[in-house]
This record gives sequence, structure tokens and C-alpha cells, in this order.
Amino acid sequence: MLENFITNLAEWILNLSNGSTMWVAFYAGLFVAMMTSLGALVAIFAKSLPEDGVDFSLSFAAGVMIVASFTSLILPAIEDTGSFSPAGIGIALGVLLIYAIDRLLPHEHLVRGYEGPKSMTERLRKVWLLVIAVIIHNLPEGLAVGTSLVYNLEVGLVTTIAIGIQDFPEGTVVSLPLAAIQKKRLQPILMGVLSGVAEMVMVLVGAYFFTLFSWLLPYGLGMAGGAMLYVTVKEMIPEIYRGEKNETLVTLGFFAGFYVMLFLDSMLG
Repeated sequence: MLENFITNLAEWILNLSNGSTMWVAFYAGLFVAMMTSLGALVAIFAKSLPEDGVDFSLSFAAGVMIVASFTSLILPAIEDTGSFSPAGIGIALGVLLIYAIDRLLPHEHLVRGYEGPKSMTERLRKVWLLVIAVIIHNLPEGLAVGTSLVYNLEVGLVTTIAIGIQDFPEGTVVSLPLAAIQKKRLQPILMGVLSGVAEMVMVLVGAYFFTLFSWLLPYGLGMAGGAMLYVTVKEMIPEIYRGEKNETLVTLGFFAGFYVMLFLDSMLG
């Protein structure tokens, strides 16, 4: 049933887009941006997000990203070329790209604190440091959606749906801590929307680049997969396993996201 839904959705979007990959990418990017923005709107109605809810949301997102890295990006790159080399090179490039951004762009995690050049510590307000951290997390997700859509529309839509699902709680996780810091509502919501727009931009950039340079697509798939793996392993997992209090809940959240993405992907198998 879900497989038919994905197939029909793909046909409908293709007809709506007149067969244009970029229009498909635009609609996919708009979807993930809207999901992030809707999550950010929770800041209007809630004064705080329970710690358990934050942990579960982030671990769910980590589970989705781990599976998507392989099923939607790395494995298709290997299958498309019949060789590990393009995917392997792409993974290394993705890791190096996010590592460089992580080291050069100042940002602050809610738990681990400040990262980036020490000279920038006092120059940027804490709110902007937090927003930059979230945007860094969202860049690989947008790239993953854009490249997977160019590779295969149905695979790309599955990736879009799964990432959109986990973008909702991510938007909430962005806006509520900012609201708590600032004691305001509007600006944190706008910050959450901004992170969604950044993700949408990366969807369009990824789709445009690999439409123009289709021979680089296997490298691009590997790069998006490597970038997502780096963010998940280096940033998200240490954050969610920062204490012993919620280990069981965090693990359950991770496997909930793992199963959701694996189930969605299996519908196309």
C-alpha cells in the first residue's frame, strides 16, 4: 500500500513539475523546510520541552540519518557504479567537508558548549552560535535529499519523507531552547524557520549541481552519506548519550528512527 502511495506520489510530482528535476527538488525542499518550521512553531504554545522529549527527538533523528546514509546514498552509489571507489571517495569528501565547517565556523551545542575558532567566542551572541550549529546539522540532510532525488525520484521521496518527519522535532528542539534563553517567542521561531530554509537551499544546490554534472553523482551520494554519518556519530550521538539518566529512552528513540527509515526504504525493495 505504501509502495503504491510512493509510486503515485512520484508520478503526481513529476506531472506537477513537468518532468523538471529542479521543480521536484523545490517541492521536496519546501516540504522539509515546512516541517522544520512547523516544529519551531511549538515554541508559541510550550514554555519548555521535557528533557526526555529532547533526547528522544534527537535520537530518533540519529536513527533515521544512519539508515538513510546507507540505504539512500552510499549503497545506491556502489550499486550504480559496481565499484566501491566513487562512494568511498565521496564519503571521505563528505567527512572532510563537515569537519572543516565544524572547525572553522563558530557554533555552540546545548550540551558540549562552544566549538570553532577561539577568537570568535566573544564576537557572536549565544543564540546565533546555537543556530549555526543547527544549520551545520541540516546541511547534510538537504544535500542528501537533493542528490537522492537526482539519483532516483522514488528513493529521493522516501528520503524526503523520512527526513521531513524527523525535521519536525528538530525544529522544536531548535526553537524552544532559544525561547528559554531569550524569554521571547518570535525570534526563536524565525531562527527555526531559518534553519529549515538553509536545508531547502542545500536540497536545491545538491539537485542542481548533480543534474549538471551527472557523472559525479556517485561521488555526491557518497559525500552526502559521509556528511550525514559524520554529523550523527560526532555530533548527535555524543549529545544524546551525555548522561546515564535517559539511556534506555535514547536507545529506543534511535531504533524507532532506524525502523521508520528502514521500513520506508523497504517499500521500494
